[in-house]
Amino acid sequence: MKPKEETYRSFRISVPKEFETVFSHFYYAENKFEHTITKTLLPSFQTIMVFNFGVQAFLVSKQKTKIEVDKCIVLGPIKSAFEYSLPPDSIILVANFKADAFYRFFGKAFLSDHLPVHPDEAMEENCFTRLWFQLDSIASTEEKVDHILNFCKPYLNQQNATSTLLANFRSDTMNSIKSIAEEARQSERNIQLIHKRHFGFSAKEVNRYHRFVKAIELIQQTDFSKEKINWFEIINQCGYYDQSQLIHDFKHFINLSPKNYLKFQQDICRAGE
Repeated sequence: MKPKEETYRSFRISVPKEFETVFSHFYYAENKFEHTITKTLLPSFQTIMVFNFGVQAFLVSKQKTKIEVDKCIVLGPIKSAFEYSLPPDSIILVANFKADAFYRFFGKAFLSDHLPVHPDEAMEENCFTRLWFQLDSIASTEEKVDHILNFCKPYLNQQNATSTLLANFRSDTMNSIKSIAEEARQSERNIQLIHKRHFGFSAKEVNRYHRFVKAIELIQQTDFSKEKINWFEIINQCGYYDQSQLIHDFKHFINLSPKNYLKFQQDICRAGE
């Protein structure tokens, strides 16, 4: 009798151009080991839909809240790191919604108030349970993704004009809310409400996240064998007031201090030496 092949597989799947404003990518993971695999999902400010096709996977938040994933669950927007565990014979397929795409599916199901949730409850229709059974009968992961994309078309609403402006806004110096309020001839308060309702987070929250990501990118660009981190340079380049604000952001998003993150990053870099 041939022994069971033990392996852990995971990979990203890109989406066709017509869906680039809806999904950033899909993610697949499968655990064939005899022990549970635990990973950390870093904050992305995206809403995700997790389909589970094997043994129940489970998620653990920073506050140690444990959520079991049966067939399908929606989470997000992902504002801080959390762990997910895949027991033996578990399989997950994750759809990563982009910008306001979750709102375009589920309308007035407010993200901040109702997640995590089974998507059938947000839609008030038993369509996603039917979708799961259809997907479960499809062997190929790529065909599963194609099926999800085709399923989505009738439910996807057009992007709101103001949401389009918000999603496409790019500037490190200009205030997005103020700029778009002037362009759309609306009050700043109204633009703030649209942002929160359609994206699931405020412009202030995502600006804080982008500042944190910039700090991470600067750390990752460092050659640890030749130089040390200049924390004051990172503080200045990323727009932090002081070191305590930098520390607060690291603990908020990934539950690590900058120094502990740096040690972790150095260990990763040395792993291949």
